[in-house]
Amino acid sequence: MSQSDGTPMDQASMPLLGHLLELRDRLLRATLAVLILFAGIYPFANTLYQWLSEPLRRLLPAGQTMIATDVTAPFFVPLKLALVVAVFAAMPLVLHQIWRFVAPALHQHEKRLAFPLLTSAIALFYAGAAFAYFVVLPLVFGFFTSVGPAGVEEMPDMSQYLDFILKLLFAFGLSFEIPVATVLLVLAGATTPARLSAKRPYVVVGCFVVGMLLTPPDLISQSLLAVPMWLLFEAGVVCARLVHRPAPQDTQDG
Repeated sequence: MSQSDGTPMDQASMPLLGHLLELRDRLLRATLAVLILFAGIYPFANTLYQWLSEPLRRLLPAGQTMIATDVTAPFFVPLKLALVVAVFAAMPLVLHQIWRFVAPALHQHEKRLAFPLLTSAIALFYAGAAFAYFVVLPLVFGFFTSVGPAGVEEMPDMSQYLDFILKLLFAFGLSFEIPVATVLLVLAGATTPARLSAKRPYVVVGCFVVGMLLTPPDLISQSLLAVPMWLLFEAGVVCARLVHRPAPQDTQDG
């Protein structure tokens, strides 16, 4: 049974305490999914770190290795990595729980748009992280290991390396969400595809500024983030044109 506006009756009449209990249950299920995955991933944490550090280790001179400057680093760094991987792997399950909590309050046409956007956001984040690992990191580390002064031995710290890698993977994963963010802005009425197209020069400059702030200080890694961000913005504008329904005044102005 539903109300005249299409909102399910039980969702509309549910008291605040009921919403909070429902949210608690969804969060507990999401947390349980992360913990289960963490328990399965942790035994392979050292192997995961070996794989994650491969782009840098293969470029180190013969006989040089990574080091641990903190006594607890050999234990806590793989532990941290296993937890982060568990969260990344559980993200579809976490977002599914969020979707189950929000979906009853949405209209039918909102559901038809929200689910593809949610799925696209997950896929794009993973694609951004994969692009950073397989394309960006080899080029960045190749640049850094080739410009060091003579007589300096490179022995990266394993903890600092993990922080650097996670920052870069998160930056690229987040930047690949631009098409989804663009479509959401248009659907929310905050802007239109035409206005976004008119701001293209500012967007290009902004992409390079973000690339400069989020990546190491070399032109290669900055461009490898800025150019995909710009292309993803263009893809977002195209998608926004497909879902945008101009208001009557916009149609008259056009």
